[in-house]
Amino acid sequence: MTLHHLLEGPASAPPLLLGPSLGTSLALWDTVAPELAISHRVVRWDLPGHGGSAAGLLGPGATVADLAGLVLDLADSLGIERFAYAGVSLGGAVGLHLAVHHPERVTSLAVICSSAHFNGARAWQERAERVRREGLEWLVDSADARWFAGDFTVPELVRDHREADPEAYAACCDALAAFDLTERLTDIGAPTLLIAGREDPATPPAHLRQIADAVPGSTLVEIPGASHLAPAQRPEAVLAALRTHLDGAPRRGMRVRREVLGDAHVDRAQARQTPFTARFQDFISRYAWGEIWTDDTLTRRERSMITMTALVAHGHYDELAMHVRAARRNGLSHEEIGAVLLQSAVYCGVPAANSAFAVAQRVLAEEGEVADGGPGAPEV
Repeated sequence: MTLHHLLEGPASAPPLLLGPSLGTSLALWDTVAPELAISHRVVRWDLPGHGGSAAGLLGPGATVADLAGLVLDLADSLGIERFAYAGVSLGGAVGLHLAVHHPERVTSLAVICSSAHFNGARAWQERAERVRREGLEWLVDSADARWFAGDFTVPELVRDHREADPEAYAACCDALAAFDLTERLTDIGAPTLLIAGREDPATPPAHLRQIADAVPGSTLVEIPGASHLAPAQRPEAVLAALRTHLDGAPRRGMRVRREVLGDAHVDRAQARQTPFTARFQDFISRYAWGEIWTDDTLTRRERSMITMTALVAHGHYDELAMHVRAARRNGLSHEEIGAVLLQSAVYCGVPAANSAFAVAQRVLAEEGEVADGGPGAPEV
């Protein structure tokens, strides 16, 4: 048997495994996982005896190593050799164990509202004993106070807590009681993100700071207004931190915009900016220049050719003038610009190319690179 799991995202995308907190199910990631699945093959899994996972997968005296072994079995069954990993609380402990003991499998690690030691064994041993005697109802009554800040709740997660198998839950407590990787944190080599809930009573920010201080090159993010289940209470903040960690920080578009269009043009655009147009200017810088033009799949020369063709096709001749200048800055000769416009005549129409040649000739004449043919477009 393998852990119950849910697959989301393109099969060809890089894999990302998401681990849950004790007492919850893969529903903990309901708001965050679909967004991460845009760029990753997301695998959410349930702890033994929680959600859809069989209780018999874990027994008394279990360890976090046992849980990590189940996660690796799941990955193997899906043909996943290497993966990014993010986990909450006990799920985060599993990630720490994997990063220390199976570093060849983990490409990056995110540890959320978790710890390297969970305050020692005694409290977890006592909880396990009582759950085995009395079941889970006495714990469910305090779930909201332990999991969420303020009067926030997620009824589905509280229901998952109530419906968890007591023996499997107690076995997970055994695993937490025996867990202490404090002395091995410096062995972690994977890029590591730590996320703390500012109002988390179970694993306060100090626990995440301890990990961040020990793991070389790690990053710590503290989320205000979040308690122990930060992905449920503050999903937007958790998502933003995970996206930056997994995909890299948003690249600075203004630098590329200036390199391609020139300082004079950008300065004029900035000077004309008003409160009404400010968000549009920000949109251009962040997405057009910070995401598309910074992607090195195509060269800037190639992007200039594509852009000029698109502008000709739609008759955006003011923008075309700007991008003829940009094309020269990106290394295209005036002969190559002419070849692009000639190609456009075939696929975008002769009248459109006629107007485009007039624009390009004027721009290149202003730059002193071709003779000015006089006002107006060439005759067709």
